Amino acid sequence: MTHRVAIVGAGPSGFYAADGLLRGRPDLRIDIIDRLPTPFGLVRAGVAPDHQGTKAVVRQFDKLLDQLDVRFAGGLEIGRDLSWDELVAAYDAVIVATGMVIDRRLGIPGEDLPHVWGSWRFVAWLNGHPDFRGGPDLSSVKSVAVIGNGNVALDVARVLAKNADEMAKSDIVPEAGAAIAAAPLGDIHVIGRRGAEQASFTGNELAEMGRLSRAVAVADASVREAVAPAGDPTPERLRKAKNIETLKGFAAHTAGDKPVTVHFRFHAVPTAIRPGTIELSTGTISADLVVTCIGYTGEPFPQADGVFPVGWARRGPSGTIPTNRADSHAVAKQVIAGLEDRDPKSGPDILPLAVDAEGWRRIDKAEVAAGAAQGRPRVKVVEWQALLDIAQGD
Repeated sequence: MTHRVAIVGAGPSGFYAADGLLRGRPDLRIDIIDRLPTPFGLVRAGVAPDHQGTKAVVRQFDKLLDQLDVRFAGGLEIGRDLSWDELVAAYDAVIVATGMVIDRRLGIPGEDLPHVWGSWRFVAWLNGHPDFRGGPDLSSVKSVAVIGNGNVALDVARVLAKNADEMAKSDIVPEAGAAIAAAPLGDIHVIGRRGAEQASFTGNELAEMGRLSRAVAVADASVREAVAPAGDPTPERLRKAKNIETLKGFAAHTAGDKPVTVHFRFHAVPTAIRPGTIELSTGTISADLVVTCIGYTGEPFPQADGVFPVGWARRGPSGTIPTNRADSHAVAKQVIAGLEDRDPKSGPDILPLAVDAEGWRRIDKAEVAAGAAQGRPRVKVVEWQALLDIAQGD
């Protein structure tokens, strides 16, 4: 007998954990469990559909599913199909890689209005997540407020600002792409509560905002006085300095030079949302759609011996996809150390019938074939039953 490890969550941190486990203990039996019939978590459902280079990391994850002692069990929800207690009892270790996919709230009046969307819900709609098939009504949206100063805010603003040609090689779901292309968008406001020197954009993503075909990026006058904090560690200080220089370039642009203007607003604290407007500490602006990009929270999981959180479930929603590799490998070493001198648990296989790796590959093949017909990387299957039918060979 050999030790068995369950990984709950088939996103980057879960796959990196599996990789770390196999590097240290190639004899382990690993089950990667996900409530969706498709693996790859945030890469599939949370990365902006026009950033295909970022999504390419799934190729190395997919190779792990070829390993003899690694199983994918999709379409299984912990709490519905299995309990946490059953998992902990049956496996020698349980790694929790469930991430954080609950949008954090602003805590201001009006955030429950129907035109206010959290970024997870919005990006999941763009990416064809089967739980988020109804998108916002963009048919009369002229002005959008994107609240947040990180890369997710840039993703939302950029996808809204790009034209159909710029999105042609993405895997945005067709109905979302069509809705954005038809929207009468004129203004997108990226709103930061603090100054430009505190924005958490990465340089390449911010610079990309200055190269859009139908959109001009402008920034408010405060960026001209912004200075990267001298006390920051050198890499952070350099990143912020580069961002400030990019934003100073945006400040020299003229709003209205292109059909869409992306306004970077700083020192602007949202205080209330009303139909058609958002109130800021600096004044009121029009906003027919509000997308909040202020972070996420997650569901609780057992704090028990033999349970090891990784990724966002462990450290909170921070870092990029590659950040998870070192984090998950470190946790994998802890798991391996904890299994030393412990006999493997005996008992039957408790996993119900699920979408296995071959089922996922049927879905993948169908999506890629549909995409090839349109010159896209893939066209995703977005309905639960259709995903299950394809996975089962129907």
